[in-house]
Amino acid sequence: MRSHYHDFSGKIKVLDDVERKKFDQMIQGMAASRLRCVAFAHKQVQEEENEGKKVNKILTDNNLTLLGLVGIKDPCRPDVKKALEACQYAGVNIKMITGDNVFTARAIATECGILGPNQDINSGAVVEGEEFRNYTPEERLEKVDKICVMARSSPFDKLLMVQCLKQKVHVVAVTGDGTNDAPALKEADIGLSMGIQGTEVAKESSDIVILDDNFGSVVTILKWGRCVYNNIQKFIQFQLTVNVAALVINFVAAVSAGQVPLTAVQLLWVNLIMDTLGALALATEKPSKELMEKPPVGRTKPLISNIMWRNLLAQAFHQVAVLLTLQFRGESIFGVNTNVNDTLIFNTFVLCQVFNEFNARKLEKKNVFKGIHRSKLFLAIIGITIVLQVVMVEFLKKFASTERLNWRQWAVCIGFAAVSWPIGWLVKCIPVPEKLFFSYLIWSYTKNL
Repeated sequence: MRSHYHDFSGKIKVLDDVERKKFDQMIQGMAASRLRCVAFAHKQVQEEENEGKKVNKILTDNNLTLLGLVGIKDPCRPDVKKALEACQYAGVNIKMITGDNVFTARAIATECGILGPNQDINSGAVVEGEEFRNYTPEERLEKVDKICVMARSSPFDKLLMVQCLKQKVHVVAVTGDGTNDAPALKEADIGLSMGIQGTEVAKESSDIVILDDNFGSVVTILKWGRCVYNNIQKFIQFQLTVNVAALVINFVAAVSAGQVPLTAVQLLWVNLIMDTLGALALATEKPSKELMEKPPVGRTKPLISNIMWRNLLAQAFHQVAVLLTLQFRGESIFGVNTNVNDTLIFNTFVLCQVFNEFNARKLEKKNVFKGIHRSKLFLAIIGITIVLQVVMVEFLKKFASTERLNWRQWAVCIGFAAVSWPIGWLVKCIPVPEKLFFSYLIWSYTKNL
């Protein structure tokens, strides 16, 4: 059967191969202009009657007469391009999976910045779902990193790409809103579903629901995710420093002198600083632009990085050296009795943690005071800790087993503790090799993004 079309004068003509090529060129031209092409066609159907009742026949998609083609523009939201650039700047590789034809998909990806102006279909950056599906498993693993856009794809193609990326030990995040997206959302490390247009099945299969259906929210998720991870690292570094120093000083003193300089009450107070106040001070930092400059963290990367080990060992060594010096030479150096010397050790140890909290704010940056005026909670907790420490030393003598210190002894304790700042600055000058990882974010292009 041969199809027909209406020409400009309204006459019906046969749609031969030459005319088909002309229409194909028109469709490709619309697609290249980021338009979705819709064809309008009709056919005459004779009504049939069965026992005096009209019977509706099932229409088939053959022998149609083409009326015309219409290009519909579905522009991306203005903030999508900026959001994609922010993700790419943060080291996240964006992949777009869509059901549009390859020309429309390429045009939209170029507009958004996913594809460069010189990338084309032949470069391997743009593929169709059927082509990707027909690759051998080895070919898929080899080419999946180069693919930026997958057009004419099915939900199975999306799931297949997620599985390939995970096989290559990449961290994968997937966005989706339809029921068919559920397998890919569940398979991904992080599933992001749409809160407005998303189906209930998609929401239940995802880890995070984007309430405003805006791709810009992905950047917010990325910032806060990195912020929480970074804050956990800060707290762990601070906590391990306290534990290492307390363990070493008590162990060495117990083995050598048969008694420990830090009593149970004093250790409980140190734990209060470390576990409660320290967590509030370090774990409540808000996201900063610096977090987006770091590469993504790989799934196999240890939580305690080499940078953290460098920082905490240097600070722990400084604290242990100071405390052991006070333990064995403090009485002779400062001319005090054992009770006062033990108070000096306790006070110096606590003040070391207070000063080290500033160092823990920045794992890599030398300037630990940058942006501190915006961390009001951090400054408030530091102030509360210092006031409580003064109360412990000066007024709770029986409870904390301490002796009052004069201003010179307080100055000595503060001086020993303040040395942690220049040590932290010098230690951060030592380069530490860090292996880089890359993340992938698969973006299903929909009209809501």
